Amino acid sequence: MSVTSFPTTAARSVRTAPDGTRFRDLDHDGIMAVYENPTARIDDRVDDLLSRMTLAEKAGQMFQSVIESGRGGVVVEHDTPDDDVVGAERYNKTATSDLLGEKHMTHFNVLELESVEQAVAWSNALQDAASRTRLGIPVTLSTDPRHAFVRNVGASLPSAFFSKWPEPLGLAALRDVDTVREFADIARAEYASVGIRAALHPTVDLTTEPRWARQIHTFGEDAELASAYVRAYLDGFQGAELGATSVACTTKHFPGGGLQKNGEDAHFPYGREQVYPGDNFDYHLEPFRAAIAAGTAGIMPYYGLPEGLVLDGEPVEEVGFGFNKQILTGLLREKLGYDGVICTDWALVHGYTTPGRELPPKAWGMEHADARTRVKKILDAGADQLGGEKCPEIVVDLVESGEITEQRIDESVRRLLRVKFALGLFDDPFLDLDHARAVAGAADAVAAGHAAQQRSITVLANGDAGRSVVPLAAGLRVYAEGVDPAILADFAEVADDPRDADIAILRVKAPSEVRQTFYFETFFHQGSLEFSPDEAAHIDALCRAVPTVVDVFLDRPAILTDVVAAAAAVTGSFGSGDRAYLEVLFGRARAEGRLPFELPSSMAAVERSREDVPFDTEAPLFPYGHGLTPQA
Repeated sequence: MSVTSFPTTAARSVRTAPDGTRFRDLDHDGIMAVYENPTARIDDRVDDLLSRMTLAEKAGQMFQSVIESGRGGVVVEHDTPDDDVVGAERYNKTATSDLLGEKHMTHFNVLELESVEQAVAWSNALQDAASRTRLGIPVTLSTDPRHAFVRNVGASLPSAFFSKWPEPLGLAALRDVDTVREFADIARAEYASVGIRAALHPTVDLTTEPRWARQIHTFGEDAELASAYVRAYLDGFQGAELGATSVACTTKHFPGGGLQKNGEDAHFPYGREQVYPGDNFDYHLEPFRAAIAAGTAGIMPYYGLPEGLVLDGEPVEEVGFGFNKQILTGLLREKLGYDGVICTDWALVHGYTTPGRELPPKAWGMEHADARTRVKKILDAGADQLGGEKCPEIVVDLVESGEITEQRIDESVRRLLRVKFALGLFDDPFLDLDHARAVAGAADAVAAGHAAQQRSITVLANGDAGRSVVPLAAGLRVYAEGVDPAILADFAEVADDPRDADIAILRVKAPSEVRQTFYFETFFHQGSLEFSPDEAAHIDALCRAVPTVVDVFLDRPAILTDVVAAAAAVTGSFGSGDRAYLEVLFGRARAEGRLPFELPSSMAAVERSREDVPFDTEAPLFPYGHGLTPQA
């Protein structure tokens, strides 16, 4: 890729008005306009800016696309991407300068960031480039979660230079609202230090269908817990109201996406339907009601298509929620009273094509419509912004043809600009490297995250007949799989063969089926919750050879009936590094986790359960809330 660097001071143009007010001269005319006045009311600033914008500039605000981060500058030309590289260049082939200058876009979802230094230099260069446009509208950078362990280019990207925390399911395992608020406040400060001012989370879908692939980023199965958590989460990220130190949150996926038919994932055509066999639609709204009351800046509707849903006596149109006027306008706007930003999930209009693979548009129910018809349907439904898209020219054409009014466009752009002004981006979007170095990965933040990793570990089974296995005694010879031997050596003598060990430790991931029809599928764990015959045989053989502690990374539930029968002890984890895990296992820290969902006893029980009803599998192996607390 080719990168152009901009001096980080040249385009700031700070001036002093006759009344002594210092302002950024964003429109380059030497006079303080109302929208440039940091002391003016936000609504007045929005109205003034809106009155100055062309239709094309307004339309640009209504799109949020992936952006590629440059090394100290902005990307102006893309090289052909390496087929083995997964990064922003796979999804965005448009130069940043064109996104800003030709498409008038100012909302971007950033993927890869290499370091604090690179992130700060690039963010400052990007804001400088934005300030050179006609009206100088600053950029809002957003991100999926970055503070945990799971790497999924479509859902989360761990950052090595931030503090490391358990996944949201692990926070749910803690049953501790104060820790959620602490995490959110730390994450807010770390995001803002490198220029990220919008979070494409929290995810408050309720995981009532055990097979669903997106559970790791949720707060689990219980609506009451998720509602309490989203209030604390928004308090930590946004504060009592949006301000110059806030990160604006987009709560997702409205009206709840944890109830896909047969547990399939709605990123893919075979997972498009959402079903309500238990007539339990309202249960899934509860966390969104809490988020609206707490002032969430944004809400994102899900991809899913409601199958057979009836609301207030009226059948709901069977199109994806991002296209659905009954859901976005009738329910979210009018019934629930939400007046913030609605941003669709990614790629409802256009698909992604990558070398050798393709992901079609997630236009469920609108598969046979063209791009223009899809955009109109989204706007008619009530969305303000199209995620993962960069086609503002379609909006311009719809207005110029008389199919959409400019007043309708103004409604959405006003909401989007209000957030930018509230965040203080018009007044100072630039970053200080020394501040970022002090905040990102600060020692106290890292320690807090590490403690949460330890506490979230959930002990499911621990010996029998009153004889506990965990905590493990000192001086044992330990054989391990899935554990860094260099870290294990700090806790025990490492055995290279299970026959030479006193005990074994096996860390594995929850089962899933490998699917490779569409790009992205390998990132989403779907299908059966049972271990494959080979996996099950290996676990059983190790447990027979030596007493074994089995830890399962529960990014979704797993069928552990045979594992519990064979293992000396079984734990569930939700994002805990090897050191945090071993500190618990050897009694140096205490596990406090409680299951955020139930663990079914069999796949037959899963298949008989209703997708929209919580705690609904027959005779679960472990119920919601189960967890033992070994005494160190």
